[in-house]
Amino acid sequence: MANGIHIEKALSSWSKLLLLVALVTSAAALFASFSSNFGVSFWFSAPSSLLASYRDVVANSSTEELVLPSLPPPRASSPPLAPLLPPASLSQDVDTLIGSPVPTATPAFFAPPPSPIKDADDLEVYAGEYDPKMPPLEPEPALTPSPGFAPVTTSLSPPLAHPPSPVVNFADTKRPPPTTSVPFPSPIETSNAAEVKASSVFWRETDRQLMYAKREIASAPTGLIDPDLHAPLFLNVSIFKRSYEMMERILKVYIYKDGPKPLFHTPELGGIYASEGWFMRLMEQNKQFVVKDPEKAHLFYMAYSSRQLRAHLYVPDSHTSRPLSIFLRDYVKMISAKYPFWNRTRGADHFLVGCHDWATYTTRMHDELRKNAIKAVCNADVSEGIFIRGKDVSLPETYIRAPKRPQRGIGGKPASKRSILAFFAGHMHGRVRPILLRHWRGRDRDMRIYEALPQEIASKMSYVEHMKSSKFCICPMGYEVNSPRIVEAIYYECVPVVIADNFVLPFERVLDWSAFSVVVAEKDIPKLKDILLGISLGKYTTMQMNVKKLQKHFLWNVKPRKHDLFHMILHSIWFNRLNQIHVR
Repeated sequence: MANGIHIEKALSSWSKLLLLVALVTSAAALFASFSSNFGVSFWFSAPSSLLASYRDVVANSSTEELVLPSLPPPRASSPPLAPLLPPASLSQDVDTLIGSPVPTATPAFFAPPPSPIKDADDLEVYAGEYDPKMPPLEPEPALTPSPGFAPVTTSLSPPLAHPPSPVVNFADTKRPPPTTSVPFPSPIETSNAAEVKASSVFWRETDRQLMYAKREIASAPTGLIDPDLHAPLFLNVSIFKRSYEMMERILKVYIYKDGPKPLFHTPELGGIYASEGWFMRLMEQNKQFVVKDPEKAHLFYMAYSSRQLRAHLYVPDSHTSRPLSIFLRDYVKMISAKYPFWNRTRGADHFLVGCHDWATYTTRMHDELRKNAIKAVCNADVSEGIFIRGKDVSLPETYIRAPKRPQRGIGGKPASKRSILAFFAGHMHGRVRPILLRHWRGRDRDMRIYEALPQEIASKMSYVEHMKSSKFCICPMGYEVNSPRIVEAIYYECVPVVIADNFVLPFERVLDWSAFSVVVAEKDIPKLKDILLGISLGKYTTMQMNVKKLQKHFLWNVKPRKHDLFHMILHSIWFNRLNQIHVR
């Protein structure tokens, strides 16, 4: 009995001691977590309540650098970055260079927002137009746009055993591609272009691969034939074919895993901003281009959703995107401190894909993100000094009504059965549409121009049926220069008429838009009917046939197909990155 009592007391003492050790250990771990690797990266694994607090403090603050009172401030200095390595060292295990570069994805902490199209597969084709565009932000001073563009280029200055690599320009269609000793004329070669210089001893294998691809594209022979490509659609089909082949053979993309859901890694596949979601989904599922080893990557993808940023960080009725901009600024600071890749090129080999109207503006608060990174955005407006022509990519805005069947309802009547000259119906967004309606609403039977499609008309012929029965579909800008009608017109085989000054057309460095569309200056809206009637029947028939041939390049496929929209976007990012590589 006495022995039992002693044993019981001993166990009780040990239990207390173990409990005390556990408490001390937990306190020490908590203190260590706050004093070491917290920094900016905390925000990208924070619970939703703290993210909401972050949004509120940002909205009410007048300073750009914020330190929230309930959280430790960011680290004052960044950890040392791994130096650029000579090619012989590239075989080293990447974990020994930068630690673990692929952190575990942060679990979701937001409930995903309801889709504006709740169950799109059950919807009938709309009688009217679904156009939930955002109201404009409070005006901010425009950044001074450059006459051309001056992207950060990777300048490899040591002498080479071969001639300099030319800059490829798809617009050179009137003469055969020159040899590698004669560079293509291009606005990229500007004297004020910022350059990231590297010594030959620090060349990475990925740099050599990009230079090789650039030379191969520049030396593409004329007259290449590909049955999958309709040559009249392209500025230079030979160069596009060779560039696409080089992309398939060489390109590798690393996707950052950092960032909380649903702001990151949560694609939304329906609605008018679906392009960013479809690209994200197909990119993250891809096995051909995506690599786990970032040292093998030519491009780095920041997989966030501009629509989700707006849904979760925008302060209602504030009319400012500042909380979104600060969040993105802090995200870039985090990845540039955590990994060495951003700092190698100051972000020139990083890219984002965003289709919300505000996606362009949210890059304002980080200079390198705005000036150097490749922005694939729907709001491709060169007048505001943010979108840089030739470096950034104009992302097609696709309105997907049925996410499970993105190609549902496409097609239209042949040219001979299109009885309506021109059609438009939509809300009065922006500066152009009121002018369009003032000149053409109810004034001409051939010009079917409406605000909202009247119910008595919609009951007989839906919005989509109007597009399928019209020769020309008018695509005026809304709040911003972009419009989903351009791709809608292509889907319904209607020649698009684009009215949006300063808008960079999607894939403009690849496609010859004059072969299948009409671009009308805003000042020429009063002459719109004369411009359209000035197109001969033969030319119109050819244009309408070209729209039909073009269609496959603007389609989303659940499983990507060669030359489809996913690959066309990726190719544009790849090609613009190549044109930043300047070999001296």
